[in-house]
Amino acid sequence: MALAKKAVYGHVSIDSIAGPSEILVLADDTANARFVAADLLSQAEHDELASAILVTTSPELASKVEKEIEGFLRTLSRAEIIRKSLEQFGYILIADDMDQAVDVVNSIASEHLEIVTANPFEVMTRVRNAGAIFMGTYSSEPLGDYFAGPNHVLPTNGTAKFFSPLSVDDFIKKSSIIYYSREALQAIHKDIEAFARAEQLTAHANSIAVRFEE
Repeated sequence: MALAKKAVYGHVSIDSIAGPSEILVLADDTANARFVAADLLSQAEHDELASAILVTTSPELASKVEKEIEGFLRTLSRAEIIRKSLEQFGYILIADDMDQAVDVVNSIASEHLEIVTANPFEVMTRVRNAGAIFMGTYSSEPLGDYFAGPNHVLPTNGTAKFFSPLSVDDFIKKSSIIYYSREALQAIHKDIEAFARAEQLTAHANSIAVRFEE
């Protein structure tokens, strides 16, 4: 799909060219380390360029997750791909507190974000940048892939800072409609004229001013 988008880019409108899959798990000391490890690996198995990141406020959880990952790698069928993915783009980051952890989440702007904390709904209100957000212990990323039903075309490579998941709005052509009464325009016409004259666009200014000639 990404190659098809590249082929037509510039000839037709596209949403964005998605990069390798990404998952970021934001977790505190209430998270189940085995679940977190399994979720990280679910994206790392896509390809060697996939990204799997844990951001946690708990050094103990970080250590447990690392051990669980090693255990899973002894049994998973795509272990070789997962290992290369983790070596290149796998990280376990320990934050001083949840404020710092959320700042990291917003800076990375991951395609998939899991929030596995004591109160994920409160934490979610502070997240500004993420493609799809999965809430709580039992909302793992594959749930979104196969069953829950959110759009699976998501921004990657940090583009969640300014892109949203694909939606019907991306396929709708719209027009802007502007209507001002004389009274509404009169209140601001001098400001418009000032902007126009500042750009030395006197015909722009005149188009407004002519409506208020004595």
